[in-house]
Amino acid sequence: MRGLFSVGLFFVAATSFAADLPTFRLEMKDGVLNPARIEVPAGRKIKIEIYNVGKSAAEFESVQFRKEKVLGPGAQSFVVIAPLEPGEYKFFDDFHIDTAQGVIVAK
Repeated sequence: MRGLFSVGLFFVAATSFAADLPTFRLEMKDGVLNPARIEVPAGRKIKIEIYNVGKSAAEFESVQFRKEKVLGPGAQSFVVIAPLEPGEYKFFDDFHIDTAQGVIVAK
């Protein structure tokens, strides 16, 4: 019983922690990113909610963050990014690399 209670407390703490993250919305639609520039606070872990509102697959990818997330049409997901130093960090839709490139700016 005690172990189950501890697991429950951990889950509540983890859920509460995730809710406290600064969260930003990114829509990907057939080679278009909205917004293509996301300004975030430097020095804080952030969450980016990704929505594929297009009719083709999309892939959020960032070499600098070592993150990639493939989403089918209508799918949604998220990535959590460790605290960033001030600066600019590139990301792109790997399925539409010629037209869909964005930047996260940490200030």
